[in-house]
Amino acid sequence: MWQWLRNDKSASTLRAPGLPLLLVTLLATGGCASTQMAEDANPDDPWEGFNRKVFAFNDVLDRYALKPVARGYRTITPDPVETGVGNFFSNLGEVRTALNSMLQGKPANAGLATSRFLINSTVGIGGLLDYATLMEVTADKEDFGQTLAVWGWEDSRYLVLPFLGPSTLRDTTGLPADIAAYPVTYVDDDTARISLTALNLIDTRAGLLAQEELISGDRYRFIRDAYLQSRQFEVSDGELGDDPFASDSFDFDDSDFDESNFGDDDVTD
Repeated sequence: MWQWLRNDKSASTLRAPGLPLLLVTLLATGGCASTQMAEDANPDDPWEGFNRKVFAFNDVLDRYALKPVARGYRTITPDPVETGVGNFFSNLGEVRTALNSMLQGKPANAGLATSRFLINSTVGIGGLLDYATLMEVTADKEDFGQTLAVWGWEDSRYLVLPFLGPSTLRDTTGLPADIAAYPVTYVDDDTARISLTALNLIDTRAGLLAQEELISGDRYRFIRDAYLQSRQFEVSDGELGDDPFASDSFDFDDSDFDESNFGDDDVTD
């Protein structure tokens, strides 16, 4: 349902006995999706029919497999430990941020990301503690999808990936580079690499449990619009554009405040 993974994960590890049920669900939801698409098509989502089927597959897989595990993880894991796990994987992501910041011509952000990685990897005991944030050393997260946007691929079509969730054609193109820039990819021991990947997946999913309460209406559209807006915010480095009213000047004269328009009851002390 969400884009949880940035590193390699074999699809065979996600097989479940209920796979035929998932396929039946996909076929059953096809008709409803077609009707909704015709009513309110989104120009950024020309493949909505396909995307809805993949979304339904991911949603069923999440509901009956990943979400229960995430809830169990949240229940049995002490908050400090869960925070440490999140810090650890976030610290590994600083390598990707530093590399993409350089590719985007943002040396200052690359330096901050590198500083965060060094501080948290040493003083922060391998990234378990986020001392860099306490020291007010912060950096904007960057990935190769954002790099492609900076290089000119600004608009891209929405795409839902099996197992991985919301994306765009641009972000999917950048996914191999993001995998290559993630340190866990280079762990030689298969068991350790798969274990770290699974832990990252479960921890990230557990962190999204509370956010699900914000979803209303059509789940597919809500998540799609939220993802596209979030990506646009990240690509623009948080710049929302000019305030349409900032440059307007408003001149008023006495006619704008005709006292005849107000009765005695409208005037209060």
